[in-house]
Amino acid sequence: MTDDELAEAKRRRRLLAASVRRAFPGSTTYFNGSVAHGDANTPLTDVDLGVVLTKKDAEPYGPGKKSSLPLMEIARDAIHNDLDDEFDKLTIEIVGRRRAVLVRFGDPVTQGQADFTADVMTAIPHPSGHGLYIPNTKIAAQWDRADPITHTQMVLEAITDTKVVFARTVRLLKHWNGTHSKPMCSWNIKALCLECLNEPMPLINALQDFFTYAVDEISKGPTADPAGVADPIPLNMPRREVHKRLCTARDYVDLAIEHEKAGRPLSAQHALHQVLPELVPDADCTEEEADRLARTVRSGGTAASGLGLSTGLVTPTRAWGI
Repeated sequence: MTDDELAEAKRRRRLLAASVRRAFPGSTTYFNGSVAHGDANTPLTDVDLGVVLTKKDAEPYGPGKKSSLPLMEIARDAIHNDLDDEFDKLTIEIVGRRRAVLVRFGDPVTQGQADFTADVMTAIPHPSGHGLYIPNTKIAAQWDRADPITHTQMVLEAITDTKVVFARTVRLLKHWNGTHSKPMCSWNIKALCLECLNEPMPLINALQDFFTYAVDEISKGPTADPAGVADPIPLNMPRREVHKRLCTARDYVDLAIEHEKAGRPLSAQHALHQVLPELVPDADCTEEEADRLARTVRSGGTAASGLGLSTGLVTPTRAWGI
């Protein structure tokens, strides 16, 4: 994305934040999602933000009390009132929305995209003082406990601690996720990264650390909320299928690193292409592989041994520009 596109996305986010603060006097707003976390990919299509009511205004709402629908209606009306003049195609949806008011600007930030949207969440303080109640219109209680403010703080700290490697790795992993049937939501990826990426390192090593860690953790069960407030993070597929995809990616990344260390850059690139096909061009590694097999046989091994090839992996990858 360009700097201008990001600046425009943030400007629209500020407009929405100002609007809902006026709608709920004394409230505070927070930003979350990919733009706030610094890991947005191209094309830039949406932003996320929330408004937190004061304790007094929140009293009628929560589990066993009122749902978030009246709050969503207030937010919708305020946004229309403030933004309709600038965005004449603006539409806002609340019916059927699980968590947030959906704002459609009718005007994309990135050229060639159909639209640019925003999720605006109306939240209330949790009585414990830790985290929030956020809407969930799909359950009987109508509210879930969560802590998106702490989540954003944790992500930003990780970006600083790793000298931006955290954000760059998440971007790559979101590409992997998107090209492999989206087995995990983006927040699950980030939550796992928070546990295994805590210092600067080359991106290929960050990918290796993530997949190695994720394989182990997903084999145990769902990922816990890093803030210790919300329920475990659900997967988009059966756990066995997610684990399979993570294992495959881990093996290809390991193989790419082995090839690179052995001086086979084309074989490494071919391997990494299997993980990130949109970002890493494929490479013809025929000659490199023939040479490797010949040297393996000369040294007394078999043609199928070494570098994981006997387990069915095709020689993998690098476009070491990642």
